[in-house]
Amino acid sequence: MKKQLSSLVVIIVIALIAVIILSSNIFYTLQPGEKGIIFRPLSNELDKENILGVGLHIIAPWNSMIIYDIKEQKVDENMDIIDKNGLPIHVDISVRFNPMYNKIGDLHERFGVNYVNKLVIPEVRAEVRKVMGRYEAEEIYSTKRAEVEAEIINETKRVLEQPQNNIELRAILIRSITIPKRVIEAIEKKQQAKQEAEAYRYILKKTDAEADRKRKEAQGEADANRIINSSLTRELLQMRGIEATIKLSKSPNTKVVIIGSGKDGMPLILGNN
Repeated sequence: MKKQLSSLVVIIVIALIAVIILSSNIFYTLQPGEKGIIFRPLSNELDKENILGVGLHIIAPWNSMIIYDIKEQKVDENMDIIDKNGLPIHVDISVRFNPMYNKIGDLHERFGVNYVNKLVIPEVRAEVRKVMGRYEAEEIYSTKRAEVEAEIINETKRVLEQPQNNIELRAILIRSITIPKRVIEAIEKKQQAKQEAEAYRYILKKTDAEADRKRKEAQGEADANRIINSSLTRELLQMRGIEATIKLSKSPNTKVVIIGSGKDGMPLILGNN
């Protein structure tokens, strides 16, 4: 009886030692932002359908778990590009992405854990070169930077999110662009000429507005004079002259009023203080 008990203890101890030795291949704890897939070497099978999530997982010691970081990742790249006219451009970009959570089995089967260097970076670089090659250095540097960035994102997204790739692209940011010095100088001269042209157009617009104001003012005065002249008949002038004479005759400074002695029979006022 004691011999059997002793054998049982030995077996338990051996089993415990084996469990401790193999624990790293049996117990897996997935942290937040991690997913796991099981590979069964005995059947040479990758279980792509059962994606394991956060928590403790126990698997057979002869199997293995492949763990993927599914959190958003960022990769910085610097590249030399040739523009539409053959000019060299240096760009620094940042790429933000993550593997599609429920497709890491397909991703692993095709590219493996080094998928970033095998898939993401080569495709991003290829699309950046292709899109920027359709533009001139000046456009990429100044006038169409946002448009170029949007095209790169759309075309890279289309490639990476295909079913055989299974990468979710979050963003591609152009951090900096370096172009030849002569192109920068040409851009600066063009900007200066544009500003000068804008200033000249403003002056012309202001001058035209002032000239238009003066023309309208002169036209108004001419119209007023024409109306007045057309309404001043001889009889009206005589009547107005008589009215003025009567008013003057009532003035305490008036001495002599001669009626009918002026031109056209208009009254004359002679003598005053």
